[in-house]
Amino acid sequence: MQVLSVNISQPKTIVVNGKEEQTGYFKKAVNKPIYLGKTDVENDCVIDRIHHGGEDKACYLYGYNHYAFWTEQYPKLDIAVGLFGENITLEFLDEAALKIGAVFQIGEAEIQITQPRQPCYKMGVRFNNQKVVKQFRLAAFPGIYVRVLKEGKVKKGDVLTLIDNPENELSVLEVYRLIYSKKPSEHKLAKAMKSPYLADSLKKYIVNKFK
Repeated sequence: MQVLSVNISQPKTIVVNGKEEQTGYFKKAVNKPIYLGKTDVENDCVIDRIHHGGEDKACYLYGYNHYAFWTEQYPKLDIAVGLFGENITLEFLDEAALKIGAVFQIGEAEIQITQPRQPCYKMGVRFNNQKVVKQFRLAAFPGIYVRVLKEGKVKKGDVLTLIDNPENELSVLEVYRLIYSKKPSEHKLAKAMKSPYLADSLKKYIVNKFK
């Protein structure tokens, strides 16, 4: 799995329900390495620190193999890497095959999967269509949030190398389906809550939703 692009953003003002707000969602490719720190990507804009950044969401990765689907859905949209607010665009990503807690080497850094991406209204602003939020929830490719086990630089052309893919954990896609299920599997719920790798914030979300 090769890195096709590394992306960061500057603050951008958007208008939501008639009110202005700033966001770091609109990321663009850069021609130099990015540095993966413990709580975020150095020099990247993270405004909403409640839902983004932090040790369990230090960096977001998305697969370019999924872009074809969105190009078909939105043929008039200006499609470019970083479209989903990802810091790293990978050549290929299979969320069904990768487990929560999987560890990778990428450039100088070592990362671990903590959870799938949950879309919000800012994605709708980027697509100029809020329907994309529901479409993203229904799709099978949410991308991955990671914690940074070892800080370091990542650049275009680096390779994402799997170090460990724990057998007893749920896959990224299983967790994604779980959190949007109306009648979740009790077995999978229990497994998710027992995971030492799943992000604490997502565990709290699951508890509040299904209590």
